[in-house]
Amino acid sequence: MGYEDPLKGYSGKLREILKSIGASIGARIRIRKDGEVYEGILMPRHGFAGKQILVLKLDNGYNIGIRTVGKMEIDLVAKAREIKFEAIPSARQRIGELPRVFILGTGGTIASRVEYETGAVKPAMSVDEILDIVPELLDIAVIESETILSIFSEDMTSKYWEIIAEEVAKVIESGVNGVVIAHGTDTMAYTAAALAFAIQNLPAPIVLVGAQRSSDRPSTDAAYNLKGAVITAAKAPFGEVVIAMHGMSSDEYIAVHRGVKTRKMHTSRRDTFQSINDIPIAKVDLRTNKLKLLSNRYLPRRNLEEMRVRPKFEPKVALVKVYPGIDPEIIDFLVDKKYKGIVLEGTGLGHIRAEALPAIRRAIEEGIIVVMTSQCLFGRINMNVYARGRDLLALGVIPGEDMLPETAFVKLSWVLAQTQNPDEVRKLMTTNMVYEINPVHRYELFPRWYHGE
Repeated sequence: MGYEDPLKGYSGKLREILKSIGASIGARIRIRKDGEVYEGILMPRHGFAGKQILVLKLDNGYNIGIRTVGKMEIDLVAKAREIKFEAIPSARQRIGELPRVFILGTGGTIASRVEYETGAVKPAMSVDEILDIVPELLDIAVIESETILSIFSEDMTSKYWEIIAEEVAKVIESGVNGVVIAHGTDTMAYTAAALAFAIQNLPAPIVLVGAQRSSDRPSTDAAYNLKGAVITAAKAPFGEVVIAMHGMSSDEYIAVHRGVKTRKMHTSRRDTFQSINDIPIAKVDLRTNKLKLLSNRYLPRRNLEEMRVRPKFEPKVALVKVYPGIDPEIIDFLVDKKYKGIVLEGTGLGHIRAEALPAIRRAIEEGIIVVMTSQCLFGRINMNVYARGRDLLALGVIPGEDMLPETAFVKLSWVLAQTQNPDEVRKLMTTNMVYEINPVHRYELFPRWYHGE
């Protein structure tokens, strides 16, 4: 990785100072200013920064801008080094000795590096480059890879779910022991749920993995997560779609969560993914490369001939969050736009204001499937407790049990692509297909929040 201009973006007096100490982009420099000491990697100055701003990447992975006015000292700690990424030669693979794991790249932070022109993260790193950053994967499995998409997860749609499902099915049919999907974290749980419904009776686990911090940052979690995902794909006894990410903010272990019961619960923590109304299926100790099962409640690997692939999804499905004063015209709008299904993220046990009932009645009368879930996330809905819930049941609203709203949304999208018959849709939505519904909730499944002591 190099630059035609060794001090790209810097000009005037600041450029002369950097040039005089022999610094270039990528050099490690130390700045003493106003009694503070800053040390890090000199980054290109992008067009949005002031001319007196010097940009450093700190050891924690974050960039800071330092205004270079007044009295200060700038010293060169180490010159820039050339970084090259090369694909792993196939000759290094221990073919025949280890299980086969196929890594499919779809983009996201785990497959990203920083675009230094603007400071933005771009999906630019190939899967082969990631493999070269984590060479110890070659002692775990024979790695094969292909990049099928290069998008951020916020750009994911049901059409991409279909593409990913079809590609995953082809890979599994080739006889691999497991599949890893590199995916952005923002919508990873949606894709995990989609694959769980689209490909059932799996002969191999499908492991989604991502990173909260891009692969070029010192604090990146990409390598640990990817290693844990490959171990899971190679060694797990279950045939399920799971998410493998940090189990704690430290690098102690990787938690393996069931895809249909998982949610991203923090914007930036490395242990952002948590099982909701469930526990992780397993954990991976990265020091020993061992996978430990935490539950015996899982779908075992099946024979290849038993695998069922039905990758289609109905795009005209909406997820609507209920809030105080929600305008019934939102539901009317979806009816007018010919939506096929609506998942309501209701309050408490599964409620919505009385003024919305006529709009819901109209939707159901016009053939739209309406499913109720709870925005509480933990616990299950029970629409028989209060009159409002019973009114909704009488209208024909389908109870979503303890399904996460996102999972119910994905499931309804998948079900409506299989059948448009209301009775069949109701039956499928209330059938526990891939453990998306947990019939028994243990007391311990609700987290102990921090209350100040």
